[in-house]
Amino acid sequence: MSGYHQALLAWRDALAGKVTMHVLFIEPRFPNYQRQFVRGLREAGARVTAIGESGPEALDDELRHWLYGYERVDSVVEEQQLYDAVRRVQARDWVDRLEATIEAHVLPAARVRQACTIPGTSVRTAFLSRDKPAMKEALRAAGIPCAESAAVHSPAEVHAFAERVGFPLILKPRDAAGAAGTWRADTWDELHSAIGSCGIDRGRSFAIEEFNEGHEAFYDTLSIDGQPVLEFISHYYPNVLEAMRTRWISPQILTTNRIDAPDYEEVKQMGRRVITALGIGTSATHMEWFFGPKGLRFSEIGCRPPGVAMWDLYAAANEFDIYRQWAMALVHGRVDQQPSRRYAAGMITLRPDRDGNIVGYDGLDQVFNELGESIIDHHFPPAGSPTQEVGAGYMANAWMRLRHPDYDELQRMLDYIGRTVQVRAG
Repeated sequence: MSGYHQALLAWRDALAGKVTMHVLFIEPRFPNYQRQFVRGLREAGARVTAIGESGPEALDDELRHWLYGYERVDSVVEEQQLYDAVRRVQARDWVDRLEATIEAHVLPAARVRQACTIPGTSVRTAFLSRDKPAMKEALRAAGIPCAESAAVHSPAEVHAFAERVGFPLILKPRDAAGAAGTWRADTWDELHSAIGSCGIDRGRSFAIEEFNEGHEAFYDTLSIDGQPVLEFISHYYPNVLEAMRTRWISPQILTTNRIDAPDYEEVKQMGRRVITALGIGTSATHMEWFFGPKGLRFSEIGCRPPGVAMWDLYAAANEFDIYRQWAMALVHGRVDQQPSRRYAAGMITLRPDRDGNIVGYDGLDQVFNELGESIIDHHFPPAGSPTQEVGAGYMANAWMRLRHPDYDELQRMLDYIGRTVQVRAG
C-alpha cells in the first residue's frame, strides 16, 4: 500500500471516530526481547512502525505481521538518520509517539522527538537520565542522597576530586550502563592506572564518584504521568562491579515478591522523588540504589526498562504480560492488570572455568532432576561455542532462571546451582 493510501485510510478512520495511535518504535529485533514491545503495542491497539538497522528481509513473519510499517537506517543512534526516517513516516501518516527502550537509544530519540514535535520523554529528562554527573547534581539539588561525584576532563581534575573526597573512588563513562567501562581505585597508583585506561589523560570526559559502600539493588517502575503504577525491587548478589570482575563468582539477580514489606518503603519513596525531580512522565524506569553505613543512597537511573531480560523475569514471577501493560500505559494511559506477587524469581550466571571454547557441563542432570519444577528457562551454549569474557554481562555465557513462592528458598536454590554446575572450557 502506498504512503498516500495509508494516509487516506488514517484520515478516513479519524473522521469515523476510529482513531488508532501510531507509535514509532526503535530497533525491533535486537536484543530478541525487543520484539515483545512491538507485540504489546499491537495488542494494545496501536499501529506500529519500526525503525531498525536491518533490512526488511530480516524481519520474520511474526514480527512483520505485528508491524504497520518499517524504516531502515544505518544507525538508530545517528540523529540525522533517525530524524530523516521519522520525517519520512510523518510525510505519509500522523505519528503519536516515538519510543526507545535501549539505553543508547533514549537520548537520540528524545532529540528527534523534540525536533519532530512528538510528545514523550523530553531532551532534558533523557539527558539527566543518561549523564551521570548532571543526574546526580540535579538530584542533590532535590535533596536526594547521592555519592559525591563530578565530571572530569583531565588528570588534574581527577587528582583534585581524590584529594577532596578520598578513596575508594569509581571512574565510569558519563553515559555508561551497568559496570561497562567502570574502574575502581583504592590507591593513587590504581587511580593513575585508571586515568590512562579511561583516556582522561587524552582529553576524554569521565564521571568520578565516591565509592558507595553497601548492598546494591534496583527499583524498577512503569510510570504514567510521573506516578508509578507498577513497581519491582530486585537485588544483586554480589554487587555488580565485583560480579563483573571475578571469574569464580556465579552472580545472581533476585526480584522479590515482598515489595510491600515496611523495609522497602524508604526505597519506593526515594524512587518516586527521583522520577519527579527528573521530570519522567509515562515511561519505564530502572533505578540502582545502595544501602550501607551511610543509609540509603541513590546510584543512577535509566529512563527505560532494565536490561538482561529482567522484564521476562518479572512476567514469570507475577503471572502477567508486562510488555502489554507498558503498551497500555502508552496507548491508553492506564494498565489493566497488576502483578500477582506469587513468586520471587531469580537468575544465576554460570561462567566457564577459563577462556576458550565450551567443552561440557558437570552437574546439570542433578540440578534439572531436583529443581525442574522451579526452572523458568535456561541457556547452555553447546560444546564448541566460544566463551565470553567475564565482564561481558549476566547473559554472556550459561545461565538459569528460576521462581519460587519463598524468596529465601529461591536464594538457596540458586546457591545450590552455583555450587553444583560447572562450565568446562578448553
